[in-house]
Amino acid sequence: MIRKIIRIDEKLCNGCGNCIVGCSEGALQLIDGKARLVKEDFCDGFGDCIGTCPTGALTIEERDTVPFDEEATKQYLMETQGVEAVWRMEDAQSRHNQQDGTAVHMPMGCPGSRMRVVEEPAPDPSRATSSGPAQMIPSELRQWPVQIHLISPQAPYFNNKELVVMSTCGPLASADIHWRFLRGRSVVVGCPKLDDTRPYTNKIAAILQQNSVPKVIVPRMEVPCCGGLTMIVRDAVQMSGKDVPIEEVIIGVDGAIQ
Repeated sequence: MIRKIIRIDEKLCNGCGNCIVGCSEGALQLIDGKARLVKEDFCDGFGDCIGTCPTGALTIEERDTVPFDEEATKQYLMETQGVEAVWRMEDAQSRHNQQDGTAVHMPMGCPGSRMRVVEEPAPDPSRATSSGPAQMIPSELRQWPVQIHLISPQAPYFNNKELVVMSTCGPLASADIHWRFLRGRSVVVGCPKLDDTRPYTNKIAAILQQNSVPKVIVPRMEVPCCGGLTMIVRDAVQMSGKDVPIEEVIIGVDGAIQ
């Protein structure tokens, strides 16, 4: 069919990856330092990615191609990025329908789990209380969300940073987690025993494939079940096809680093 679809001028593309984050449907990937349209049936042709490009490499053209497949796109996003990515796509499709004058109600994503970069907070003496300051120890967390099910592999905070794959119990067992592991790194959190971990390997592999990650650090609890987190990471590295070193760190139930 003849329809609108994205066009990428590789000569103008500088490989920044902004368009990949701007595409709610997962139709774009960074390949050999250039943005590529890898799934034409995932591109809806509305061009949300165009406004994110600093070089003008992206335009909309009309040409013969496959139809936009909304259901296949949702299934792909669910398998590779999780339910938050599907919510984001539905939000975008709702806006597109309104622009066309055919408003259709679609579910919105949970505001509490939407992607954001967390800036380092400035001290605010006015927030101190009689029992002490509002924040005794500064947080080193610079992203949101952190749960593996909710994060997007295309989030900008994963690129060029070491990745910490953290057990959910670790931050409660050790007060050193922030300054020891989170400072200057990106992080995802999950429990290999209680979570549905079936999508975890694919999700972490996608992070490694779509970003430059120099190392993966796995701070896990000493209990045997937590070893599943390291196994997930090893499988993800193998799936990604990249030679990314893995560092496993054992945390005792008393918080000691073993």
